[in-house]
Amino acid sequence: MAKTKTKKPKKTAKQKWTIFGKVIMWIVIVIAIIAAVIATMNAISVKSTNNFISTINAVEYDNQLKPAVDEKDGYYTFTTDKDFKVVQLSDVHIGAGFMSTKKDIMAANAVEAMVRAEKPDLVVVTGDIGYPVPFQSGTLNNKNAAKIFANLMEKMGVYWCLTYGNHDTEAYSFFNRADISKIYSNKEKYPHCLFQSGPEDVDGYGNYPIKVKNSAGKITQVFFMVDSHSYTDGDYFGALWKYDCIHKNQIDWYEKNVKAFTEENGGEVPKSMMFFHIPIQEMQTAYYEYRDNGFKDTDRVKYVYGKTGESGKVVYASDKNEGMFEKIKELGSTKGVFFGHDHTNNISFMYDGIQLGYSYTVDYLAYMGIYQYGLQRGCAVMEVHPDGTYDRTLENYYQDKYKSINEKEKVTMKDYHSDLVSRE
Repeated sequence: MAKTKTKKPKKTAKQKWTIFGKVIMWIVIVIAIIAAVIATMNAISVKSTNNFISTINAVEYDNQLKPAVDEKDGYYTFTTDKDFKVVQLSDVHIGAGFMSTKKDIMAANAVEAMVRAEKPDLVVVTGDIGYPVPFQSGTLNNKNAAKIFANLMEKMGVYWCLTYGNHDTEAYSFFNRADISKIYSNKEKYPHCLFQSGPEDVDGYGNYPIKVKNSAGKITQVFFMVDSHSYTDGDYFGALWKYDCIHKNQIDWYEKNVKAFTEENGGEVPKSMMFFHIPIQEMQTAYYEYRDNGFKDTDRVKYVYGKTGESGKVVYASDKNEGMFEKIKELGSTKGVFFGHDHTNNISFMYDGIQLGYSYTVDYLAYMGIYQYGLQRGCAVMEVHPDGTYDRTLENYYQDKYKSINEKEKVTMKDYHSDLVSRE
């Protein structure tokens, strides 16, 4: 006798929603477990890097200069009749995640060695201390990178300041510039950090000057820190390399301060330098003019030192320009403008009589495989004289004078990009 087929009863809407709910629940549980594992691994990573930093001793100075806050304007001010030494670091790129632990320690190792050997009066970091890019660092928590670097500098007991870069506060990272600024502004925990958030009515965070005066009270040098922002024109994640520039109200703020310092100096315009992350458009203009003239000087462009190492556009400046360089020329105070951002560029020009120049960078993480290359890694060192003039040199990390705690990694001294056009 033939068997009769039995139809399975159809699931009711309620049953379907119950199954769907269970699937969602399990997905949430799995995601929560993965997130917990990653959080634990990142915590271990941060602890490992801080454990390395805990082995560092303070830099020994014969007579370390200590800044005071000028009661008139609230700006940090050093007083000396001697040369004032500045070390510029850029693009340290601390990931502070489980995928970047080894490279974070390498970066801290390099910074410690260079700062200890140079014994500067001030360290200026021109952006990208942090690099919260998850597929390279394993985290979106950019606070940890800021804390790691601040811990490092505090352990060394060296006065330092910073400007922000495009990677310090990515659109997808947990914390914005206001949040990170609270860390750097914590004078109780980081008394050697001279960062100031800057005026609320001026765009960006970290627009502030640091002054140097002589014993007679004359301003001999001003270091202007300026926020060059991140991305623009809807390029929120930086995928299109549409970089922002210094805004008009920042330029007005700069002019206001130059005029105030000139009045304070009895009518004499003080000499100054400016530091930020993304190069101004004039650096790109100067390089292209120099390149198009067969890598020879022109009436406006004079080669000073260094080389280019980036491919493509070579100088990755903003397409926007709100007039900072023209204002610098007009006021006659700033004689040098220095930045980072393009990791394998270290070239410098005199352009219309003003020095424009990159620093060496530290990066072990952001450029794929760059930890294996050493030609671009180091710092810039400036001796600022009592008359406001200065000498600036680039110093490679792999020199013998820089003795690191951990053994230096083996690197090649070849160019990172093989298709570059450069001049020694």
